[in-house]
Amino acid sequence: MSHRTAPLETEKMPPGIPYIIGNEAAERFSFYGMRTILVVFMLQYLHFMDGTGGREMSANEAVENYHQFASWVYFTPLLGALVADVLFGKYRTILWLSVVYCLGHAALACMGSFGNSPWWLYSGLFLICVGSGGIKPCVSAHVGDQFGKKNHHLITRIYNWFYFSINFGSFFSTLLTPWLLKWHGPHWAFGVPGVLMAIATFMFWLGRNSFVHIPPSGAGFFKEAFSRDGIVALGKLIPLFTFIAVFWSLYDQTGSSWVLQAEQMNLTFLGVTWLESQIQAINPILILTFIPLFTFVIYPWLNRVFPLTPLRKIGLGMILMTASFALVTLVQTWIDAGQRPSIGWQMAAFFIITAAEIMVAIVGLEFAYTQAPKAMKSWVMSLFWLSVWGGNQFTAQVNHFIAIPSAANIQLEEAIAKLPADWQNSPRNVVLPGYDAVTGTADDFVARCSQGRLDSLEIPDRQNFLTAAERIEAASAEQFPSKEKGREILRDFKDPWGNPLVYDVIDSSHARISSAGPDRTEKTKWDIGIIIEKVSGSGPSSESSWLSRRKAELGVPEKITEAGFQRTEFSGGQSKLEGAAYFRFFTWLVLGTAAVFIPFACFYRPKTYLHD
Repeated sequence: MSHRTAPLETEKMPPGIPYIIGNEAAERFSFYGMRTILVVFMLQYLHFMDGTGGREMSANEAVENYHQFASWVYFTPLLGALVADVLFGKYRTILWLSVVYCLGHAALACMGSFGNSPWWLYSGLFLICVGSGGIKPCVSAHVGDQFGKKNHHLITRIYNWFYFSINFGSFFSTLLTPWLLKWHGPHWAFGVPGVLMAIATFMFWLGRNSFVHIPPSGAGFFKEAFSRDGIVALGKLIPLFTFIAVFWSLYDQTGSSWVLQAEQMNLTFLGVTWLESQIQAINPILILTFIPLFTFVIYPWLNRVFPLTPLRKIGLGMILMTASFALVTLVQTWIDAGQRPSIGWQMAAFFIITAAEIMVAIVGLEFAYTQAPKAMKSWVMSLFWLSVWGGNQFTAQVNHFIAIPSAANIQLEEAIAKLPADWQNSPRNVVLPGYDAVTGTADDFVARCSQGRLDSLEIPDRQNFLTAAERIEAASAEQFPSKEKGREILRDFKDPWGNPLVYDVIDSSHARISSAGPDRTEKTKWDIGIIIEKVSGSGPSSESSWLSRRKAELGVPEKITEAGFQRTEFSGGQSKLEGAAYFRFFTWLVLGTAAVFIPFACFYRPKTYLHD
């Protein structure tokens, strides 16, 4: 059956729009559902998925992996755009890659059922990168393809509704999937989004006879890409997308570093106790509220004050982004001081960052489409999404750079490779050589393993650290002592290499005692110490969670002192940029970007291209 290849001559909404909006809502439910729980899953669940266990990730590793995934989801649009614009057209590209997308969700849902769980995780994320990323520029350009000259004035409205559908789907998934993960486990938490992706694919197929199918340009794509208009358009847009990349570098941390911050806050607000990753649901519900508010109230009001061009909206959004990260930096300073601020403060930051999203993401998406020559719509959309890749790559690389590896973990992986094949069938105590690379000396580690899992690590000079921990715990009746008071308590403690034991407050529930270790250099993989965690307030409500049931099934020991503290010995594995310093770095980054963007916007000269 032949399909319509040009927009209808009508002033009304095109007939294919309801299918696109419905498809987008279901597809975004599936994507944001799995992405919402990704950091929490990698930190708390992944190493318990296999019956034989696995290594626990550090916070920096989880954040780095999250942003690597988020970045490559937005790199593959380049490939999807080329396939759509040159070879198969947008409709067929979207349909086929949606099937790949579904297979990725299926792989995530299979983790722990058989085979190696990390392999299933990375395979599933790879397939989702190909599927979700490949269709992304095609879907947003496919929306614009439905409009002609008579109804092109409706494009702004439909892109707002398009973004509305994204957030409608993501709101419900952001609330549901953390709940599924906690109480029913990863199979349900990743499986339900997979079902929604299958529904999205079916819904898109149903609209096949209602869509405008713009045929691929073939060689015409390259002809226009290297035409004067194409080169000039890209020359103007690529610097703009570089600025927008900084926005995404910060914005997508609402699913990583903001989630980790929420774990350290009082999660009861307005009579509701939230899960740490559920806080992200405030963003889509605010989007649903802010779209009409900005469209019909704020933009018209600002436009009476001064002409409100798309680039001015983006500039204002950058300033708002600076304010949102300044607020979470302030919140983190309270956490670093041992306080437990209300999650309401992070919700206030979500109000600001959502307003920034309205003014940068929606406006940037529409502006990119209108500035793209007609044969390059999908390609330019892919370059817009490439800015998300750049932003997330930057955040991933920052987290990779600041992550301090663990000498003990490195040594354990090497030692396990030399053990007999059946070593997982009985408990093992593995002596790991320390800084001198020789066992039987004072800097050795002892890894106590069972069922192939690291149950506990014993550090060199552990009794000295345990005594120091007892001193700190004795002074922690209501809360941990301040950093100054704790360091005064430990002023006479030193490790065998002459380094002082250093006390730090991590948050209201965690404190750290550490030393520079045998290499006598701070913040390296040879640092050793103990994390003290207050667990006396954990009630029975969590005992029926999937994770608690899984730990009991695997026989994972819970070592809690009589005073209600849990101690975890460590080697390295910390961060070079901790607490408020981390958020402060990104606040200065976006502030500097906004300052440079203003003169760029003043000199930019837009040129609009629309389909006939």
